[in-house]
Amino acid sequence: MTTPSWQGLMKEKYQLSLRLFLLLNALSSLYCMLNPVANKVHIIVRTPVAMIFIGSTFLLISNLKNKKIRVHINIISLIFGIFWAWNAVLTQHVLQTTDLSWFMVTLLAVLFIGAIAFINNLISFLLHCLPTTLTILFLSRGEYWVPVLFAFALPTIGIAIHQVIKQRNDRFILSLLNTLEAEKETLIDLSMIDPLTGLYNRRGFENRTENALADSSSVHTLLLLDIDHFKAYNDHYGHMMGDQALTRVSAAIRDTVRSRDIVGRYGGEEFMVLLVNTTPQQASEMAERIRQRVYDLSIPHMFNESVATNVTISIGTAQVKNNDMGAALSQADQALYSAKNQGRNSILSYDTWSAA
Repeated sequence: MTTPSWQGLMKEKYQLSLRLFLLLNALSSLYCMLNPVANKVHIIVRTPVAMIFIGSTFLLISNLKNKKIRVHINIISLIFGIFWAWNAVLTQHVLQTTDLSWFMVTLLAVLFIGAIAFINNLISFLLHCLPTTLTILFLSRGEYWVPVLFAFALPTIGIAIHQVIKQRNDRFILSLLNTLEAEKETLIDLSMIDPLTGLYNRRGFENRTENALADSSSVHTLLLLDIDHFKAYNDHYGHMMGDQALTRVSAAIRDTVRSRDIVGRYGGEEFMVLLVNTTPQQASEMAERIRQRVYDLSIPHMFNESVATNVTISIGTAQVKNNDMGAALSQADQALYSAKNQGRNSILSYDTWSAA
């Protein structure tokens, strides 16, 4: 589960809570209208519960048909709570009785609806139940304040405790999701980085170049670089020294290019550089600076005497046309192969090679 999916789940729970609230109100108001006691009172007395039934049924059907319709649950809770209180006042006025047992049934029904529908929403519960509770306390003139307050306080305390627990649980889950997403991003980044050189590996290079190639109006050049006679260097100095040479060469390449250019390790002793928004002339100058920078590292290479006594690189370049990295890579590889055959420690562009 991700943070957005968790937030979507919370919205879904909100919708379900609203629907449950409307359904319970519709059923309760329908019961009140069909109750034998209701037949003894004037039709005006049944107006509040009729409005609750009509309103809850309409909102429930509307919400089921179109989930995008936003209903403010706190406002609806308060309105329905006032209607239930109004119903208690009208009924007591018509019946002219001090026996509030019938009204306690109404209160318990209202508390039941609130406790079931708003187990995770204390504010909505209070807005729905307080009007009826206060009304019955007023009508009883304090005679039934103990059972009324007990009936109201019990679910209120339970919901309050449950909400505190839920909030702590939600904070923990959200923190855990954020941590997992951060670790996921870290792992993705690590999976695209070559651990030895710190450059992008082939996967990371391809991922970064996709964004760079999105701008079709820009001109890009691909460089394919290879350390000359590296196998002989590795065999003589050992793999540990070979890894050090790779690290120093990769650092030299990275430090020479611009921050917007993309550098990756193609594999073994080969490297790739995408010079972003660069003309062929600028690419040629950049390739020369890289070649010279590596040469200036003065890494001894006693088996490279045919070119120099230091570690050197050969470079093949190709312009990326029509955002086709595959074609550019193939062309740069052909230019690189030819540069090595021509003596190494050199640069050759595909256009020059193909025109020869």
